[in-house]
Amino acid sequence: MTRPALRLITGRSGSQAGAGGTQMAADRALADGVARGDREAIAALTRRCLPMVHGLSLRLLRDKGEAEDAAQEVFVKVWRKISSYDPERAKIETWIGRITINTCHDRLRKRREAPLAGEDAPEVTDPAPDAEQALGAEQAARQVRAAVAALPERQRMALELRHFQDMSQADAAQILEVSEEALESLLARARRALKTALIDEAEAMIGTLSDGRGGDA
Repeated sequence: MTRPALRLITGRSGSQAGAGGTQMAADRALADGVARGDREAIAALTRRCLPMVHGLSLRLLRDKGEAEDAAQEVFVKVWRKISSYDPERAKIETWIGRITINTCHDRLRKRREAPLAGEDAPEVTDPAPDAEQALGAEQAARQVRAAVAALPERQRMALELRHFQDMSQADAAQILEVSEEALESLLARARRALKTALIDEAEAMIGTLSDGRGGDA
């Protein structure tokens, strides 16, 4: 079967119509279509799951280029394994989510064995006066991204699935292979850690500004 080129699709994956047996039947039909090499089924599965796959990969690998490579690898595995998918055991997103996490963990293990890469090039600051507000917004965004990146892996994954991919509590818990209560605990700890980190960042920024004014006095 020819593997189509993947294109990153932004936005959240659409919710599936129906529930229970209707959803299982729809997932089975989609998987059967992909297994036959039906291009419409392949495109539908890609549109539905690629945002989740890329989001999870980015949270785990923390590198845009590697996350895109991982997404490609995940879908190669999906095309090869689709005949083994059982809709009675999991939604198709849940099944692909587990493949994604396992794929990224393999890449992380290989990364630990490889030599360290050089640091990223320094950012160039826009000297224009009207860029100050945009720079402030970008700085705030960087602080949020850094705070999320500093969270333990399972807390990052919980946030990604529930808040960035808008998954249900049950589906996110199944992907992470934890109970819904354990997932809620992960989310609660992540929110507390983010709140603390961002408050500390804000206080540090205020302190720096205050020191600067004192020096000018």
